[in-house]
Amino acid sequence: MPSDRPGRPEPLPEPLPDPPAEPLREPWLRGIAAHPAAPPDVLVRLLDPAAREVWTVLCEERDLPPAVVDAVLAHPERAVRRAFARNPHVDPAQRGRLVRDPDSLVRASLAGGSRVRSGRIRPLPDEVIEALLTARNDPALNTHVTANEICWELEASQQIPLSFRRRLPEHANPELRAYGIRSGGWDRLTREQQKALLADPDPTVREAAQEAAHRASRDLDPEALAAELPEQNGHHRQHLLMNLPVSRAVVEACLAEGRNLYELAYNRRTPADAVARLARDPDPEVRAAVAARADIGPALLEELAEDPDEKVRRRARIHPLPRTWAQRDVLDHAVFHSFGCACAFVDAHAEQESGWYTDCARSEHEDLRRIAATYRLLPAEPAALLAEDPAADVRHALAAHHPLAPPALVLDAFLARPWQRPHLLALPNLPRTGLGHLLGHEDPEVRALAAADVTADEPPVRLLSDPEALVRRAAAASPLLPAELLAELLEDPATAEGAAANPGLPAARLHELLDRLGVPG
Repeated sequence: MPSDRPGRPEPLPEPLPDPPAEPLREPWLRGIAAHPAAPPDVLVRLLDPAAREVWTVLCEERDLPPAVVDAVLAHPERAVRRAFARNPHVDPAQRGRLVRDPDSLVRASLAGGSRVRSGRIRPLPDEVIEALLTARNDPALNTHVTANEICWELEASQQIPLSFRRRLPEHANPELRAYGIRSGGWDRLTREQQKALLADPDPTVREAAQEAAHRASRDLDPEALAAELPEQNGHHRQHLLMNLPVSRAVVEACLAEGRNLYELAYNRRTPADAVARLARDPDPEVRAAVAARADIGPALLEELAEDPDEKVRRRARIHPLPRTWAQRDVLDHAVFHSFGCACAFVDAHAEQESGWYTDCARSEHEDLRRIAATYRLLPAEPAALLAEDPAADVRHALAAHHPLAPPALVLDAFLARPWQRPHLLALPNLPRTGLGHLLGHEDPEVRALAAADVTADEPPVRLLSDPEALVRRAAAASPLLPAELLAELLEDPATAEGAAANPGLPAARLHELLDRLGVPG
């Protein structure tokens, strides 16, 4: 029988903690998004629109567990999928799963690749490249970007490996055989391959081959160039005069007017007698271009090696005979025209010039040794020689490019070359331990690297009050910090982001932080 006495009241639920002040919201979200040990169920919560502001950090700036990748790929928001499509940290095959995405902007982001171009770009799988190159515009789908524009993005992204291009002449898909021709591959083909494509059973391939053969034939005709050459100065005129055969009339007109002489000196098809005249031009840039030529004779080279201009002398002396034009191009790019930045361009000629790089490693010229140091396939013996090179620029170039560079040398390059640090931080042989001696370094990026050392004798407590946010963030993320201090750091806007990314924070605590932020679970 029910009693009329009032029963014991039900206990009230525990009050939820007050939501964090606005200064803590973004630091917590950013820290959790970057947390290296956050389990998939935590990271998936960040895909909710309530955490929209860290979608880029989560989807583009870190690797992700398979379960989170699946959630990203199925996410209804374009911004999530686009960020993942550009992620350089995940396997390209995982990014490639977006190749059939219904949104053209997502597919364009996949084709364009990472927005951060540091280090070696990993190519997309062949089947993904094929799908992008053979896609059609579908009016039923988002067409902010056309299929052709996506192909242009892919071409510029460096995600098509040379091995894929080599297989195109014999590809089973005629559309890709034609693409291989039209993308500038005709000159790289053997005569047998060219003949086969000219007789291809597919009319589209034959047409592309005939156009390429006609263009190649025209490009070998000096009179065709003379007819096409614009009178007005500009990039098109420069391109023609630097790369195609020049007629005698064009050469004489340029010499008489003192016009485009550098372009003539650079052009490998300029007649020998004109080259000899250009070697005595008053402009040292013209003489230096002559000194770089692969077809220069010993007598003229010896004369230019004693030129009154230092650049001309250097250009003549640095590169002994015999030479190739490919070597000339590498030197032009890496030493004389790019302020010493020898980079991925070097690899374009690596296969045919691999022995040359080994010779460069033993050269007396620092510039040649530095070029060798940028060749990532340089054998171990010359690489070890360059690791001990007397020139710091040579050693640091090896550290930035060669997988066998000693860790101590990579760290030395990190200290000496601030502009290369984003690339060096991605290298596996950059030391992450034994950095205690750098905790007081004057450069904040170096202090931040040292603060992340998990083998330090003591936690980097003194760096928690560093004037630089980068250093405070790295120090607060150190797993060496005690739990009670970490709890304090989470409530301080100056250290909250690093503390939220600290591996010492367990999954339950991460969920609790997201609950306080109002991010649905």
